Parts: sequence; C-alpha cells; structure tokens
Amino acid sequence: MSGFLDRADGGRRLAARLQHLRGRDVVVLGIPRGGVPVAFEVARSLGAPLDVVVVRKLGVPWHPELAMGAIGEGGYRVLDRALVARAGVDATELAAVERRERQVLDERVARLRRGRGPVDLSGRVAVVVDDGIATGATARVACEVARHLGAERVVLAVPVAPADSLRAVTEADDVVCVETPDPFLAVGNHYRDFGATSDEEVVALLDRAERAPSSHDTAVPPVDADVAIRLGTVVLEGHLHVPAQPRGMVVFAHGSGSSRHSPRNQYVASVLQQAGLGTLLLDLLTSEEERDRRNVFDIGLLAERVAGAASWLQDRPETADLPIGLFGASTGAAAALWAATESPRPIGAVVSRGGRPDLAGARLPLVAAPTLLIVGSRDSEVLRLNQRARAQLRCPSRLAVVEGAGHLFEEPGTLARAAVLARDWFVEELGGGGRPLAPARREAG
Repeated sequence: MSGFLDRADGGRRLAARLQHLRGRDVVVLGIPRGGVPVAFEVARSLGAPLDVVVVRKLGVPWHPELAMGAIGEGGYRVLDRALVARAGVDATELAAVERRERQVLDERVARLRRGRGPVDLSGRVAVVVDDGIATGATARVACEVARHLGAERVVLAVPVAPADSLRAVTEADDVVCVETPDPFLAVGNHYRDFGATSDEEVVALLDRAERAPSSHDTAVPPVDADVAIRLGTVVLEGHLHVPAQPRGMVVFAHGSGSSRHSPRNQYVASVLQQAGLGTLLLDLLTSEEERDRRNVFDIGLLAERVAGAASWLQDRPETADLPIGLFGASTGAAAALWAATESPRPIGAVVSRGGRPDLAGARLPLVAAPTLLIVGSRDSEVLRLNQRARAQLRCPSRLAVVEGAGHLFEEPGTLARAAVLARDWFVEELGGGGRPLAPARREAG
C-alpha cells in the first residue's frame, strides 16, 4: 500500500518498524499536534510512556508555510541560514517571527501539559515522532530538545518524508521512516485523511496513554504455535499467533479445511499481526469431513465451530480478556456472521473477504457486531449477493469494493488492499483507538 489512511494508520505501520526497541527503556515523544496520534500508536505498541515535545516552525514572513527554522522548549533554535539568506530575511524580521512563535510555544506547553510534568528522559531512549517531515527543521529541533533533556539515545521516527530531508537530520542517532516517495510534494498528500488535530485531541490521547499500563511486566507471553482444539468429539487443527501486547484476536473461518494453510489467509493474518492483533487460523472441517462437499455448505455446523473456537480462546490465559473478531472467506463468511449471533463470547467485529454472507440467511438481521464486507469489483455475482445480504443487516456495516479484484483477489495489489481494509476495521472496532476511519459507515463503490 502506498500512502496512509490516516495518522493512526501511519502510527501502526511505523510501530511495526520499531519493534526492535521493545523492552528498551523508551519514551515516545509526539510533536504536536499531528504527530501525537502517530506517537500514540507507537507508544502503545512498544508499551512505552507517551509525552510531547513542543516545537514551532519559523516561517518566512511573507511565506509562512516555508520553514526557515524552528524553535523548541528550553530555548533551542535551528535555522536554515542558507534559506534565510536566499529569502532576504533580516535580523529584525527574524527576531519578530521568533518572538511571536515563542509566545505561541509557551502557551501551547501550558495548554497541553495542564499541570502534567514532562516525562524524565535521563538515560533513556527518546523516540521523536511526527506525522511526516518536509524540510526537517522541526524534527531536528525536537531531537535536540530531547537530547538536552537527558536522552541517552534519540530516534526520529516518521511515516513519510523525502529521503534528502532524512539524511539532513544529523541530530538523531537513528532515523526510521516507512515511506520516502519521490516526488514528495507535501506530507498531507500521502494521507487519505489528513484532517487537523486539535489540542483537545492531543490532551485526550495523553490522558489515555497515561491511564494505560506501560510496564513490560504486564505483557502476556507471546505465542506462535500449531494448536489442536477439541470441540466435543472433533479435534480441529489451527495455528495461534498472540503478540506480546495484543489488542485483540481474530479467528479465521473458511468453509473448507484449507484455512491455516491458505497463502491468502496467511498473508492477511501477517498484516493483522503487524498491527498488534493476534490471529487463529483454523480448519473448520477435518480432512475426512471435507471430502463430503455438503459439509462446506453446512453453515450451522461451521458456525458452531467458529463459536466454539471463540470460547476456546476465552479459556486460555493469553487471550481470555481480549476482544474477538471474525474473518470469513467463502462460506466461512456466513459461518462467521451466524456465529456472531450465538457465540457465548461477544464478538466485536466481523470481516468477509469475497465471502457468501447471504448464506447466513435469517441470521443476518440478528448480527450485532460491526461488519465489513469486502468484494472484488470483477466478482459481479458475489458482489450482488453481498449487496443483498448487507441490506438485511441491522448492525453498523460497510461494503468495500476493491477495484480490479476477482473472486480470489489474485490481481496485483488487490489482496494487499483487502488486508488493509480488514486490518483497520478490526483495529477500530476492537477498541484499537485512534480516530474512526472517515468512510467507516458508508458503502464504498
């Protein structure tokens, strides 16, 4: 995927690049305002405290969007002296800009911190996060401020930036960036939703991060293993992946016995795992049962086993308290929806990829879990069936049409787009935080 859905998406994808810092004595510093939603996702993924590092851009007086430098807490300042000279900004004009921005900076510090003291950086790793950089002036000041406040090591981390600006950030010991597009244009061009972040949102995220456990002692032991699930007289085979700090679990349901070995399911699972979600790839039928084609369309039987798998997760210490989502393909989509209506464990979200939700029949109006139906634009018959099924749902729902995709999403890039749609639906609906996706309740295509 090129570009980001929103800042939360950028933060989750950035966090995946920073997992080598897990377990280190890390503090994540978001640059207000837009950098804080990104930093919030990084801090949560790393189990680290979140704080802000407040800096202000110094704009050319007659072209304020063009940064000639930046200032930060502690009296720090960095200037692009070559740009100042080219723009013809004299000392009096520069002083006036800095005086005005310093006042704004001091007011913002008081407004955002609201009596909360800064997190002590002494001897720690400071990860400075923004939603992207253009010239890099603001980020460079932020890195200097972190160093001045005692950070032993400074890492600059952003979702997007031009490569030459990254090379110019010599104030950081390490620089991590997800995408370096060429041409770059502007940071906002690389986000689908780049709406303004308010001070109130920043304060709310800081409050949420402060309430959340940040100690690594609270992390559950990670699991990545084949499992056998006994449901009555039947033993189903699956593969369980639970990250160290999971934000939820997703059970994969497929009508045939190919679920845990399916390359498509494995790929989607890997995308979910990068966002901090645990996964259970499960064969709903035994190899013997699969030989009888009628079992593939026995939605009641499949749904009973999906619900049983959700209960099995509830009995495991690693997953007992986690919200659960269901991902269904083919007839497994109908089974997931049916299971959501009768599972003893509440289901937080359902996603269908190229599935047959219509086969859930009279169960559709009973589904309470927010449901995302993903269909390829070239899969015309299944698209029609999904439209009909969605009309019967009473829960929050969305139909997302992936352009150029056929039934199996084998066309280049189409499976990746479907996986990203699923990932963000589960992250949002299972309580992953961040702002809701802009189109989350509207039909697409």
